Amino acid sequence: MEKTVSAAEANRKLSQLLREVGQGSSYVVTSHGRPVARIVSLHSSQAARTRARKLLLQRLRREAVTKIGRWKREDLYD
Repeated sequence: MEKTVSAAEANRKLSQLLREVGQGSSYVVTSHGRPVARIVSLHSSQAARTRARKLLLQRLRREAVTKIGRWKREDLYD
């Protein structure tokens, strides 16, 4: 679950936030009440990318192949 923290508070407590992120927490950093950044674990971010890539490839493999004939690169820009 993401917690919200102001930029000023994140600046004052960065070491503590980083320890908590290492233990699985994540934070949304706000400036003047508006979200501007997210602090998440690098490992969870990589795991999410790996999972998304796997799901995308599975979906693409299920798609039927469409025969469109021969084409040239210039055809893509018409």
